[in-house]
Amino acid sequence: MSSRPPLSSAPSAPSPDLRRSLGVVDGVAIAASSTAATTSIAIGMGTIATIVGLQAPALLLLAFLPVLGIATAYARLNRSEPNCGNGYVWVGRSLGPWPGFLTGWVTLVGSVIFCAYTSAIMGSVVLAFANKAGLHSVAGIALDPTSTGVTTGVGLVILTALTALAVTGVRSATRFQFALLVFEYTVLLAFCGWALITGDHAVSLSWFNPFEISSGTAFAQGMVLAVFFFWGWDAAFSVNEETKTPGDAARGGLIALFAMLGLFLFASVAFQREMSLAELVRNGPQALPYLGEKLAAEPWATLPLVALMFSAVASVQATLIPTARGLFAMSRDRTMGPVWTRVHPRWGTPAAGTVVVMAVAAVIAVLAVAIPKLSDMLLAAVNAIGLIVALYYGLTALACAVRFRSARHEGPREALLAIGVPAVSGLILLGLGGYLGYSYLTMSDHFELSPDNGWFMFSLPAAIVLAGLGMAAVAKYVRHSPYFTTGHGTDAESLTLPMDRTAV
Repeated sequence: MSSRPPLSSAPSAPSPDLRRSLGVVDGVAIAASSTAATTSIAIGMGTIATIVGLQAPALLLLAFLPVLGIATAYARLNRSEPNCGNGYVWVGRSLGPWPGFLTGWVTLVGSVIFCAYTSAIMGSVVLAFANKAGLHSVAGIALDPTSTGVTTGVGLVILTALTALAVTGVRSATRFQFALLVFEYTVLLAFCGWALITGDHAVSLSWFNPFEISSGTAFAQGMVLAVFFFWGWDAAFSVNEETKTPGDAARGGLIALFAMLGLFLFASVAFQREMSLAELVRNGPQALPYLGEKLAAEPWATLPLVALMFSAVASVQATLIPTARGLFAMSRDRTMGPVWTRVHPRWGTPAAGTVVVMAVAAVIAVLAVAIPKLSDMLLAAVNAIGLIVALYYGLTALACAVRFRSARHEGPREALLAIGVPAVSGLILLGLGGYLGYSYLTMSDHFELSPDNGWFMFSLPAAIVLAGLGMAAVAKYVRHSPYFTTGHGTDAESLTLPMDRTAV
């Protein structure tokens, strides 16, 4: 067993308390809401069609395999060391503090960017409702659902309200998310089921053939985008210090992951049964509302739009929760400032940190207005997040293989599950990310704020990684964090975590 750092190396202030009140259902709700199947389907099916044509089902199946391998790595690491910092703590202990800090950093920044651009999606849906009601302008401002500026302004108002709900108690937030999930999945299954029955385009085996994709670059970009579809299941592990037993977090994440695979395959085939490739590409991030209008008359045609709204709301709130808790874990190691460990005495949540996360997401959302077209902004954000997700999933999987390397002496099965599967899964994602980054660097000869510009697409994740290395240097040389001496995160088991007596 690896040695733990002495308790004296931790900050001398009293350990902050999180409240244990969650179970498997809460973990499923957080993971499923954070994965945001309806949002991914709504903005992703048209987007992925522009990259790989009609081979989305093939890529979703292929992407699921390494993601499943990484999920098993998360579950094994969680059994060994439950910590709300998860990848940040696990990679730091197994691979070293610099890659560990970078894992935590890119996870958090990706989540904040997600909150920022999903705020614009929420605003876009609200404006689409306004247009349906006959309201097209207010005070001379056009209520255009495709405008980044107007949609962002409306979305930030909703983001503020969701932050207030996340602050006042994680259990009430997860129950709210679960109610939204039931509605949105009912609508999604109903419309996709109807599309499967009435669609004019015959199901083709070529949809499941990845070899029909036009180029290696398109394949890599499509795979990273497909991995992004699944991103979010690991949010269940961010509340493993607030679950009644640590295994509940792993069960919740894995249940959500398999449910997402079924939904994504079902929806991708349904969309392609009902819409041609040209229709998918033309509608882009508006493909789900377009499907509703094509299949039903009002008011039923509006239901997919409502489901998209609910999905965006649930996913933003589900992202706020793990982001604040990841910063909580980093702060108690003094790799981040003390504001992130301020736990509200009444609600038992990292309230101050949650509010700061919302404020940073709002600033990023305002900066994204520089890309005037909403679909272009979404594509740029999704690609940037896809690359950094591949990075931190890959590092965490390799950390699992390194930590449990002694399993090679425990028989072929245990060696395969503890070392082989995580290592191969991690290397696949790191390889895809590296290849796609190289493709971006070589596809353009100038810089332009456009998702068609390779230098711009590479600069976003590169800036996030460089900023992370800079913040790591601050933590090591300015904050003198013990994390950079030992590579160990705070031992979560040494904290006093009171049971929530009001939980049922």
